[in-house]
Amino acid sequence: MPSCREISALVSKGLDKQLSLSERFAVRCHLMICRACRNFQKHSLIMRKISQAYLAQLGKSKP
Repeated sequence: MPSCREISALVSKGLDKQLSLSERFAVRCHLMICRACRNFQKHSLIMRKISQAYLAQLGKSKP
């Protein structure tokens, strides 16, 4: 079973590129039993959406 540190690295990696099947499986299994990692994934996704919205807004405001 991968550690929380390994899973958080995979969650972060998965924000930028698609994980392999085995990596996705490891993340899903771990997230079923680990609330801290579920929270990390949730907050990472929220921060990604906020950052993208902010960058989109900056792009609209330039002349």
